[in-house]
Amino acid sequence: MSLPVIHRVVTGHRADGRAIVIENGPLPHVEELSAIPGTVFHEVWCTTSSPAPVDNGPDPTLGPLSLPPPPLGTRMRFVDIPPDTPEFLAHGAARMKEAFSQIGDVAASTVQANSPHPLMHRTESVDYGVVIDGEMTLVLDEGEVLLRPGSVVVQRGTNHAWANRSGRPCRMLFVLVAGRYAPEIAATLPAHP
Repeated sequence: MSLPVIHRVVTGHRADGRAIVIENGPLPHVEELSAIPGTVFHEVWCTTSSPAPVDNGPDPTLGPLSLPPPPLGTRMRFVDIPPDTPEFLAHGAARMKEAFSQIGDVAASTVQANSPHPLMHRTESVDYGVVIDGEMTLVLDEGEVLLRPGSVVVQRGTNHAWANRSGRPCRMLFVLVAGRYAPEIAATLPAHP
């Protein structure tokens, strides 16, 4: 089953201040992870500060993938996640350094020998994850939650993974907001392996 191409409209302003369409079409940056075939990042937009500049600047999604949002910024993307396979569950942890390197954040991977899933990771951000199509299981250090279309996860810098046990691809929409751990939480977090 193929998921639909994502269509993006970007607005801007003419020199006289009138609103116009700057871009109207498919996303210019769509990238499949080589270490996890079938995992596709669809980069929609990002901001690099808060408040975000409201301008006619260049497309901020061009360039290398980056998992976390920029400091003081945001990142919006869709991610297509393939079904977990027995091979991936048994040997995927060995490919996480390569996978997280491709998305610009090797330090985000927290997978260890006893991790509940090979994709365990953590970023210092608040992430809104919405299931658009398919099913996904949110895996935490303790506990799991089955998610279906319309499910929204507010992921607050916790160690987690997305497990697709449905047998078909799942598409999720993510909006990531740069964050900072509260000192009492930061003090309890283990260092990345």
